[in-house]
Amino acid sequence: MQRFPLVCLIIFTFLLNFGAQAQTPQDLFEAWDKNKISNILPSDTRHKDLKDYLEQLKKLNIKVAEVGKSYGNREIYQIEWGKGALRVMMWSQMHGDEPTATPALIDMFAFLQKNRDKAWVKKIEETITIRAVPMLNPDGSELYQRRNLQGIDINRDARKLETPEAQLLKKLRDEFQPQIGFNLHNQQGLTTVSGTTNQAAISFLVVEGNPALSNKEGNERNKRLAAAMIIALNGYIRGNMGRYLDSYNPDAFGDKFSDWGTNAILIETGALYGKDEMFLVRMNFIAFLTALNVLADGTEKNFSPVNYDVLPNNGSGNLFHFIFRRAHIINPQDETIIPTVADITVNTQRRRASMFAPNYVNAIGNFPNARGLQEFDVSGFYLVSRFPPLRAGALGEFIFYRKDRQIDWKSQNLEKDFPPDGIFSQGKWIKPLPK
Repeated sequence: MQRFPLVCLIIFTFLLNFGAQAQTPQDLFEAWDKNKISNILPSDTRHKDLKDYLEQLKKLNIKVAEVGKSYGNREIYQIEWGKGALRVMMWSQMHGDEPTATPALIDMFAFLQKNRDKAWVKKIEETITIRAVPMLNPDGSELYQRRNLQGIDINRDARKLETPEAQLLKKLRDEFQPQIGFNLHNQQGLTTVSGTTNQAAISFLVVEGNPALSNKEGNERNKRLAAAMIIALNGYIRGNMGRYLDSYNPDAFGDKFSDWGTNAILIETGALYGKDEMFLVRMNFIAFLTALNVLADGTEKNFSPVNYDVLPNNGSGNLFHFIFRRAHIINPQDETIIPTVADITVNTQRRRASMFAPNYVNAIGNFPNARGLQEFDVSGFYLVSRFPPLRAGALGEFIFYRKDRQIDWKSQNLEKDFPPDGIFSQGKWIKPLPK
């Protein structure tokens, strides 16, 4: 019971430390708007959009080079900035449908180049050399799918190196020999902070690699870096950060980077209800620049790993996009029409922001401990699936009738013959329920 006050004291102490530095999280929060290049939602960003972003970086005199080709012959690029002895490598979108960090990297480099006159940015430039590969999997990005065109998960190809993208990432690491790697991903939007139903908007993992090869000093440094990023983001997403759970996997690049001498930090971006994708781009931007800042000025050593160690693990299972509470479910196909009273959980499939995202019934039952990002008390209505029968896996499309109405549930054209009192379709109320 004594640990929580101690952690609060530690966090408070380091928040003061941030305030004493040249750059605070609030400064970075505001600077993103003024300096960013990205203007397309990450999920809608295509390879051609990345190339447009990179042209803008080139116009700022940032070094951008084509370093390889994907299996589908799309260009893969590397960005380089800084001239210091400490080498940091960052890579994003090795899973094509995990895009948030890609524009965040673009915006980070734009900010650094535009603000080279600031003392703290100059210190980063003199201390660190940063190389980043945005959109390692451009083919997967184009199709908005996890794997590459060979159907291989690049992040499980660190040993066999069957994909050109994995071969390239290994080659770039071996040439650069970075001390620190940032492995940038997205996790499911319904991932929670363990013990709560809070969304894990961002989760961290200090990837320790094979215990027999572990660089304990590098791992402790990375825990301090994670602590700095956690504290920086506390002002915006406190209670919505978790620690990613993963065991050692010799086929995964994060683990192999650590085995090869590049201690890696995994950052997984989730979702946050009420905030759009660009808000999470901004959170990544703050995290990246915070880490670089404390590395360059030496204050990284002042942060305690305890702020990473006490971060709750990721959780799952009790959070849904929608819950319809206490529904009186009618299945017109039943011989005897007897309502079943139950909760219905519905989730939305992940799609590009510009694409239609279907909703599917997750489960039907009693879920007192679950939470919906949106919940509706429909106890005063009969609920009928627009595409019966209602079951797990069915489309989450419903019509509602007041319980005091007389309805012929066997009607062959129910909606036309008996206009509903409410319609929920495509994730929204086409016809809101009456009060």
